[in-house]
Amino acid sequence: MSSSQITFFHDIRNLGINHNHWYAVARSVEVKCQPFSITLWHQSIVLYRDSEGKVHALEDLCPHRFVKLSSGRAIADELECAYHGWRFKSSGKCSYVPYLASNQKLPSCQIRTFPVQELNGFIWLFPGDKSKINLVSPLEIPEWEHLNYIATISVIKCRAHYSYLVENLMDMYHGHLHQNWQAWAAAKLIDLSENDDRVDAYYQAQSYYKIDKIWSISQLLFPSLRQLHPEPLNVSYIYPNWVSNLGKDFKIYCLLLPINEKQTQAYLIHFTSLHAFWRLHKLPEWFRRFVKNSLFGSAQKLLDGLVQQDVEMIEEEQQAYLKNPQQRSYELNKALVSTQRLIKKQALQ
Repeated sequence: MSSSQITFFHDIRNLGINHNHWYAVARSVEVKCQPFSITLWHQSIVLYRDSEGKVHALEDLCPHRFVKLSSGRAIADELECAYHGWRFKSSGKCSYVPYLASNQKLPSCQIRTFPVQELNGFIWLFPGDKSKINLVSPLEIPEWEHLNYIATISVIKCRAHYSYLVENLMDMYHGHLHQNWQAWAAAKLIDLSENDDRVDAYYQAQSYYKIDKIWSISQLLFPSLRQLHPEPLNVSYIYPNWVSNLGKDFKIYCLLLPINEKQTQAYLIHFTSLHAFWRLHKLPEWFRRFVKNSLFGSAQKLLDGLVQQDVEMIEEEQQAYLKNPQQRSYELNKALVSTQRLIKKQALQ
């Protein structure tokens, strides 16, 4: 087959995930003292904070009558089931049954627990073999705390297999879809590299944004201020997450939370750099942090608009697959072939 016509086969749309990685399952601000429920690849998990603010993660299932623990509440560092009031320690052991008779012992049931870390504004969870936990680390997001970067977060919720979302993120030729949002244009794949853990695609593109003056950030709000100019556009699938750089001004992360074969959630984090404003760097730290916090979400309209358009296309792809799983598609972007190869390799480990 010609390299200009690459055929896709859709068995990838049923693949699971490699559990031996850290997954961003919630934002730190979402998890408070009361139970917070998430699902990571068919596994229901409940998160909560104890009295010292430490986050714990347990299987979201009471071993008594198999109802969700997230429907209950946290009391004195323990989770209380809403149904009968059984309580469980963060270790997963039962600590209290309100109607336990004097001649009865506490049930010896043990709820599964999951290692968690709180890092860079997110709760990271390791769902795999605990003996392999030190072989990998959560994705680093140094811009989260850096005072020279302004963050915006959009939550992606799509009714589709996670592979469709990853392919969408690695395919910079789909800038055509976002013409009205003026995100980027005229992308061209220049180079491509891959190994067992990542795929890096290097594009050259036209960017509408250049953050080189103090008022430049207003380009995110006013299209009339934008002007096309060439910029490198690099995207990386660092399993199981995605990272992108558009020139020196923008850094974007996508932290994927695959739910099942037909549902995916993700956190898309957009950073706008303030490095060009050298005078700002000389100001007191408290003022720079005030600027960073005040401008949080400044790209919200743009980011949400891009997400909405992408989700519509991704869900259409999923529906087309469900109607005819054997139908072949044809692809010209070699980066997506490498992306599929990595998804398969990781899922089958």
